[in-house]
Amino acid sequence: MKGNVHTAEEVMDVLRSESEAIYDTLETLVYMESPSSNRDALRGIINYLDKTLKKMGYYTFNYPGKNTGGLLYARPKNREKQQPIQLMIGHCDTVWKKNTLRSMPYREGEKKISGPGAYDMKAGITQIIYTLKTLQYLGHTPEVLPVVLINTDEEIGSVESKRIIRRLARIAERAFVMEPPLGLEGKLKTERKGVGRFTLTVKGRAAHAGLDPEKGINAIVELSHQIQKLYAMNDPERGLTVNVGMISGGVSPNVVAPESSAVIDVRVNNKEDGKWITRKIMNLKPDLPDCELEITGGIGRAPMESNSRNRALWEMAQQKGAQLGLSLESGKAGGGSDGNITSEFTATLDGLGTPGDGAHADHEYILKESLIERTALLTLLVMEPSVKMN
Repeated sequence: MKGNVHTAEEVMDVLRSESEAIYDTLETLVYMESPSSNRDALRGIINYLDKTLKKMGYYTFNYPGKNTGGLLYARPKNREKQQPIQLMIGHCDTVWKKNTLRSMPYREGEKKISGPGAYDMKAGITQIIYTLKTLQYLGHTPEVLPVVLINTDEEIGSVESKRIIRRLARIAERAFVMEPPLGLEGKLKTERKGVGRFTLTVKGRAAHAGLDPEKGINAIVELSHQIQKLYAMNDPERGLTVNVGMISGGVSPNVVAPESSAVIDVRVNNKEDGKWITRKIMNLKPDLPDCELEITGGIGRAPMESNSRNRALWEMAQQKGAQLGLSLESGKAGGGSDGNITSEFTATLDGLGTPGDGAHADHEYILKESLIERTALLTLLVMEPSVKMN
């Protein structure tokens, strides 16, 4: 019933009784390998989640996507007019190629569960499913309507899903992002750096490297000058980082390179630094005469900054964690997530997934018992009544 108050102990009792089913669900999701680049595999896991939520009585909208696996939106079929909503956001794409399970098999031990995508973030998706199942088991209808959004392109920048996430965040009272927490202690993410991506292309002039090299303009040499300028923009004290992660150029060893390019990753703590570094990069000038620079890109994910509404949501989580015997801490993440997007518009708490280690690494795992505890934490948060967070 709506308005009923259920204790942390009641929630934990339900989840412990369902622990084997919870672990089985996680195993199923891990075995459904879903690289960001494999549209068919992504459609497979989205369709599975669609059917799962439909069976639970949820209205779903399964968007197939144009260049990605699309996304899944779900909400309870019955809702009140003008009812406030809360978002639970997750992604089912992973960085792992198909057939990674052959060299990195799913393993369930006494204390750990490992496998590609288990930590980042199929445990988080499992938590969403069993939070909703727990609410149903307890007969609890949250005052704030739980809305689920699971996308398939988070690992590649949420290119297609960003627009829908923004639209939902604008009308949501709060957003819970199911990314893994920080460290084995499971710190929740209350701040994230903003992320930018730029491409610098240098146009020079080709010439024969042996016969008349003086007629050429070497774009690779020019690029080397620009890379030094870019690295000079790093400012550790401000938390501002600039990294040239990919370069390419030239056509042949015996030709003065007519073109070269670099892909640049930028991380910033706040919007002001984002604007500053964007201007610096866009205003780069060539050193060699008659060379041309073409620069594209920008800050794709604004920083998730500390603000009053995010802090209020964090304090709510601290209180709920204490009821479960968890002494929660918060932390700042250097990477971006869909929490960067929602935080621009609504109270956001990130890192609500399951503690573990090895995101994007071959030792990826979660702490087994923590999957139950963090599902209970999410359930208690979703049960919370409407609270205005300015």
